[in-house]
Amino acid sequence: MSVLRALISVYDKSGLVEFATSLHNAGVKLVSTGGTYRFLVDIARIPVDMVSEVTNFPEILEGRVKTLHPRIHGGILARRDQQSDMDELREHNILPFDIVINNLYPFQEVASKPGVTLEKALENIDIGGPSMIRASAKNFPWVVVVVDPLDYPWVSDRLLEGQLTLEDRQKLAQKAFSHLADYDSSISSYLYDSKPFLSKFNLTVSKTADLRYGENPHQMAALYRSETSEKIGIPSSELLHGKPLSFNNILDADSAWKIVNDFPSMAAVIVKHTNPCGLSSKSNQTESYMKAYQGDPISAYGGIVGFNSLVTLDTVDAMRGAFFEVVVAPNYDSDALSVLKRRKNLRILRVPQGQDSFRSDIRTVAGGVLIQDLDDSPDDPNEWTVVTKRYPTESEMEDLLFGWKAVRHVKSNAIVLARDGTLLGIGTGQPNRVNSVFLAIEGAGNLSIGSILASDAFFPFPDNVEAAFLSGVTAIIQPGGSIRDQESIDIANKHDLAMIFTGVRHFKH
Repeated sequence: MSVLRALISVYDKSGLVEFATSLHNAGVKLVSTGGTYRFLVDIARIPVDMVSEVTNFPEILEGRVKTLHPRIHGGILARRDQQSDMDELREHNILPFDIVINNLYPFQEVASKPGVTLEKALENIDIGGPSMIRASAKNFPWVVVVVDPLDYPWVSDRLLEGQLTLEDRQKLAQKAFSHLADYDSSISSYLYDSKPFLSKFNLTVSKTADLRYGENPHQMAALYRSETSEKIGIPSSELLHGKPLSFNNILDADSAWKIVNDFPSMAAVIVKHTNPCGLSSKSNQTESYMKAYQGDPISAYGGIVGFNSLVTLDTVDAMRGAFFEVVVAPNYDSDALSVLKRRKNLRILRVPQGQDSFRSDIRTVAGGVLIQDLDDSPDDPNEWTVVTKRYPTESEMEDLLFGWKAVRHVKSNAIVLARDGTLLGIGTGQPNRVNSVFLAIEGAGNLSIGSILASDAFFPFPDNVEAAFLSGVTAIIQPGGSIRDQESIDIANKHDLAMIFTGVRHFKH
């Protein structure tokens, strides 16, 4: 393939000087738009024709319109093996383009910045660029389209050696269409309003890593990061020590990170199979960790431990003798990190904090997906109702607040027992709620005496309240809404328990 003419219009100018210079030295005629033209002339110091010289029409609307012209798109779209196409080019004095080098305005980068205005975001929606990319990718048997600066070196080498194959051009075209799809998806997601849900839903994600396997060794897997969100969370975390994360590590680490960041600073959580088996929120990080670990030392073995504040040496010292797969935290002091790195099999993650701009929960089902709002709305105790004769004490109320926040992170049917800002026992994933109550009681053991109980959904039968009382529970928080609510209230009153109805359910299937 003999390249005679190249059209260059890029926002990201990485590697462009070298690429354009190599093309120029090979005798390729270069045509470019305003900003790229000035860059090539001033920096590369190579001759370049302006697009406006080709179109005989100036750039207008402050550069909004410059390449949308028949002399540009005719030169890109003409099929070289169609005599009628080539005759039309000659009739209208249009020269063909053999290579198009283009990348787009940084819409995603701009739109994800805090406080960005709609006007600013809209101005960074590229129009001419996607049109050129689509046209050249459509005509890839005759036109080379390059959208990624990382492809400049090998494309340049093969072009100049005359060895750029049809398969190479098809590969570049596929990459170009993927680039466009990601770009348009990021715009769609930015403009997306979850109420009501749109008839079509777009999500742009980029692969950050291939994983050894999925949940089981026979399953392939990869990790992707949302392109529409700020770089936060586990997909954007930095592995400071240890082997790469597995599929299950990532799920558990994400669960730990979400849970611990739902509580005040200095909280600590230990997660096993995405459920918190230990959780505590104290004013001292080391105490929080110790309380979380003591909640269920057996289940903590091989778990993931998470912190929402800088990990200190005191906390690391308290972790001696406990085996964890992963530690997640926003940062570590130097001494703490040095000691943690002595653990050969420990993965240490530094996770960027921030508010996720993607506000939907997506689940796959056979043949499609389910989409819902995240269950992360703040709790308002002013909207809760004490339905028993006895009101919670001040300390019970603090624990009820803690328990209600914790139970939303446990798989349904979910029951948690807590006291003094610490999770004591959980019941999760049971077909009936009373079994979850018994599991939580069994996990807490004697610590259940004086604890509170939180349930993610209403009690369908009063036996749950009876079991809670017999274990030593003194206060209960639940959504209410069962046709048997009064029976549960009566049992609570009989045993002088305090019970709150929140009116909100926290199922987590």
